[in-house]
Amino acid sequence: MNSSSCIGISTMKPCCRIIISYRSFSHFGVSLSRSNNNSVIHTNLSKSHPKSVYNHEFHCCNNRSWSQDTGHKCIVNLDRRGFNVCDWNWGHARGFSSGFLVDKSSSSTGVLVIPKVASDIRNHSTSVEGHVNTKGFESIYIQGGLNVKPLVIEKIETESDVAKEGKEETSSNRVEINGSEVNTNFFKGLNESTTPKVDEREVSKIEEEAWQLLRGTIVNYCGNPVGTVAANDPADRQPLNYDQVFIRDFVPSALAFLLNGEMEIVKNFLLHTLQLQSWEKTVDCYSPGQGLMPASFKVKTVPLDGSDGGFEEVLDPDFGESAIGRVAPVDSGLWWIILLRAYGKITGDYALQERVDVQTGIRLGLNLCLSDGFDMFPTLLVTDGSCMIDRRMGIHGHPLEIQALFYSALRCAREMLIVNDETKNLVAAINNRLSALSFHIREYYWVDMRKINEIYRYNTEEYSTDAVNKFNIYPDQIPSWLVDWIPEEGGYLIGNLQPAHMDFRFFTLGNLWAIISSLGTSKQNEGILNLIEARWDDLMGHMPLKICYPALEYEEWRIITGSDPKNTPWSYHNGGSWPTLLWQFTLACIKMGKPELAQKAVALAETRLSMDQWPEYYDTRSGRFIGKQSRLFQTWTISGFLTSKMLLENPDKASLLFLEEDYELLEICVCALSKTGRKKCSRFAARSQILV
Repeated sequence: MNSSSCIGISTMKPCCRIIISYRSFSHFGVSLSRSNNNSVIHTNLSKSHPKSVYNHEFHCCNNRSWSQDTGHKCIVNLDRRGFNVCDWNWGHARGFSSGFLVDKSSSSTGVLVIPKVASDIRNHSTSVEGHVNTKGFESIYIQGGLNVKPLVIEKIETESDVAKEGKEETSSNRVEINGSEVNTNFFKGLNESTTPKVDEREVSKIEEEAWQLLRGTIVNYCGNPVGTVAANDPADRQPLNYDQVFIRDFVPSALAFLLNGEMEIVKNFLLHTLQLQSWEKTVDCYSPGQGLMPASFKVKTVPLDGSDGGFEEVLDPDFGESAIGRVAPVDSGLWWIILLRAYGKITGDYALQERVDVQTGIRLGLNLCLSDGFDMFPTLLVTDGSCMIDRRMGIHGHPLEIQALFYSALRCAREMLIVNDETKNLVAAINNRLSALSFHIREYYWVDMRKINEIYRYNTEEYSTDAVNKFNIYPDQIPSWLVDWIPEEGGYLIGNLQPAHMDFRFFTLGNLWAIISSLGTSKQNEGILNLIEARWDDLMGHMPLKICYPALEYEEWRIITGSDPKNTPWSYHNGGSWPTLLWQFTLACIKMGKPELAQKAVALAETRLSMDQWPEYYDTRSGRFIGKQSRLFQTWTISGFLTSKMLLENPDKASLLFLEEDYELLEICVCALSKTGRKKCSRFAARSQILV
């Protein structure tokens, strides 16, 4: 069916028809009926739903479960908060509270009547409102206030229509791409210049195996693909949360599908996770800020209340309330914005970014990140375990990984935001933060031989605006291993910086994303790759790449990790080797004109990954052993390998994913806005450093 038969601009096929209407923001009393032969539809809505925008489960009725004798039925528990719908393409509303009943005597496909509800979420932080002057969430989603007429679907699809349409979709409308069928109807109506073209190429046996395994991890929701599980090991009897779809884990899978010309699963993922963004998330009676993305979600099939043999599919997200340590996933929202830009760049489908709900989702995430607080630095302050390293590893504070993803997400969001009177102040706030963040990281996080020698000679306890040792770093903090490890040519960005504390460990993901996003200068980016090449045996070993170097050992391990039995020295997050980092290393190498380094790393991994059954990580100093608690058939190991191979074969596609230096940012400085002489900008003294 084409998209004209449903509400909204869409290419995804809905599994139900929708009628949208609403009466008020928080109180409903609606009784609608519509006759069409034997079809009768009723709604029975609760009178009061003070938190109608929130829900922990999204319900979808699967038409395939209904009896052929009684026709299609869709019954949703009236006691449930939230809304029920089988597809996102119809519109941009965020939250509903409703119940639905389709007459049992009807032989037509079930038609849902959904009242469109404005949310009653908490106001945004006043500090952010003062900064960006954004309007309330309701005014963004509900265009035109309370007097908007309901949108009514005039055509109700019957079973005969569905059967007829299925016959019309012949094999001539489908093409074969790398063993996967793609419906060419998906591309109808798209501009030819933006239609992705998949390069025909021969793939190796290991790539064929990887594609087969990757497709085996796909999760479907209401008949549509929405993501991939974290791992699909058939021998794993206790999957814990590895059977869920993680936002960060899905990114390499999404890129693999996009580079292969498969867009539907990525679009579905982006829209479904967007809808999860505003749901209620509470730990011990406290809710985090609006705009937080979940770490993961799971599709569950549960019995349908009041129905004999019926069932429903629900999305069950985890915002950290079930995670080990109960830590909110700070990086999830950042990865979502980065992936959204990548989707538009690769497919040419920029209409998705321009949707009202997507624009609002971007703004909510940015408002959460740009909220003013007590911090004196432009970096994001987070707790331990709030990113890929999701266990206690001493990264609390201002870890490089979060700062690099934050910088990249800000730049991606700035590209995608529609600039108007409502967003111009937000864009200005983004520019100011980008400028301050890039200076801060380039000036204070970078270390090379010259900088380490400078720190070695620091004076301490300086009380002055002209202090050289601004963070009161004690020279004795320089670890003994670093003196001989740092090469003459090259350097890196340290893992963390706080008052009187520098974490000198090398964290791979943060340094790679500093290159990809141009957070570092061109000279610093080149220095990072020089260091990796010079210390290849330490960072690559038998399996690329070390997540961090070196590992915490002995008393340091006991104090910092709390004697974590999973993060023992040279294992897991504590110096383990993670093949999924290959695709990010490949992207960084292509950007810096050194694809041969990436080819060397991919070739090294290719010799073992298939034989070892695609482990999550490797142990020991050189990465020789499969991790002692490593899941096999780890999805982002598989997809990371595939993405690396395709990026190396299509470097032009890689150029769509990284960001070049923005020299205009270097000219922006909020210090110039001060009318007093109290502020003294430190940029001019370091200008040569931030420009090179």
